[in-house]
Amino acid sequence: MTGGVVHPAYGTRREVTSAAAVVLEENPSHMTLEGTNTWILRAPAAEASVVVDPGYLDTEHLERVVAAAGDVELILLTHHHPDHSDGAPWLAERTGAPVRAFDPGLCRDGDPLGHGDVVRAAGLELTVWHTPGHCGDSVTLRFDHDGTTHVLTGDTVLGRGTTVVEDIGDYLRSLDLLGTLPAGALGLTGHGPERPDLVDTVEQYRRHRQQRLDEIRTALETLGADASPRQIVEHVYADVDRSLWPAAESSVTAQLAYLRP
Repeated sequence: MTGGVVHPAYGTRREVTSAAAVVLEENPSHMTLEGTNTWILRAPAAEASVVVDPGYLDTEHLERVVAAAGDVELILLTHHHPDHSDGAPWLAERTGAPVRAFDPGLCRDGDPLGHGDVVRAAGLELTVWHTPGHCGDSVTLRFDHDGTTHVLTGDTVLGRGTTVVEDIGDYLRSLDLLGTLPAGALGLTGHGPERPDLVDTVEQYRRHRQQRLDEIRTALETLGADASPRQIVEHVYADVDRSLWPAAESSVTAQLAYLRP
């Protein structure tokens, strides 16, 4: 784990940099860590904010986001999972701001995001990278401000531990892309603390994924080429809390799809 600052309290706006603040939703779990990070972006001289990943349809959290953000110019979603996106229609109705996402079905009064798009809002220029793997519509948002490269990673990179992956090939390619970021890029994650050196974290993730692939190759040699994902989880993840086995089984299924042509 790369270090970072854990959010001090639910619902409190916490300034991370002069252009990025976060409000933590109170939805902790094994999958969401402390909860969903709702990011509020605004250059110091700008009159309105961008809200990234409003979270669940939790009106108490969303009202706190409105209070913390002030005028909202735009709502962006890193991906479709409900702990990031379900509150977007409510927030759009409440603020009048459009919603943009890679998936056109999530958009509201705004165009879908595409790889390489530059979104100009809140006094910032955010570059969109399509980074599938965690899920097909995952995007990463990058902007430079005050000498720091800020990168909103959604669930592609978490603040602690590793993420669930649907497509290993896509995910490894996404890690390769994130590995081209400048050293010292600040990872603003969808869950957990910030990653102060995102490139270093990405390299850790890459090594972890290759290690897991090697472990599954070894498990297949032991259990047989037709071993089920559950059998492999019981073999490879024997020392992992069993509450995490369903997520592990999902990742193993993705890894088997990658290993079995």
